Amino acid sequence: MRCDYFRLCYIFRHGGFYVDADEVYQGGDCQSWFRDNRLKIQPLCYDTLSNTMVQTDLFIGNQADSPDWIFYVNNNPLIAPASHPVIRLALVRSTRILLSHGGERLDIQSTTGPGNLTGSLVRHSIASNFAGKARDFLLLTNWNAMSISQWPLSYRDDERNWRLWNPTA
Repeated sequence: MRCDYFRLCYIFRHGGFYVDADEVYQGGDCQSWFRDNRLKIQPLCYDTLSNTMVQTDLFIGNQADSPDWIFYVNNNPLIAPASHPVIRLALVRSTRILLSHGGERLDIQSTTGPGNLTGSLVRHSIASNFAGKARDFLLLTNWNAMSISQWPLSYRDDERNWRLWNPTA
């Protein structure tokens, strides 16, 4: 949670390109991602029935759907200019939750992680659409061609994994 929060703070203040340490570059060209001031984020989809990720090409372009799928955007990678409004919304929301939680156990995913970023993106998108503004973000549908996570990190198999988090435990 601390890493997620710091990421939001740093990217909001300075802008930049964040990627997790377990990612391995695959050799693609990412220069085009820096030619404009749009936020760049990876769309993801989790299948709760099989407990697996859905391949991006299956859910982009309405090729498939399921009531068991959870759609969200990842906070890795995160590419943004300083002061991007989606990052501001995510940071403000995280800060509010962290300062008012009263000592109860917080859900990492929705407090500082991908759930928080997804909610902030949706809120921003709706407001921008009503205001007639152009989309100022880009979904990186081909991230796996650029980088993949090769190392199985221990936190993914225990209570530190937000996908396995149980608020009653």
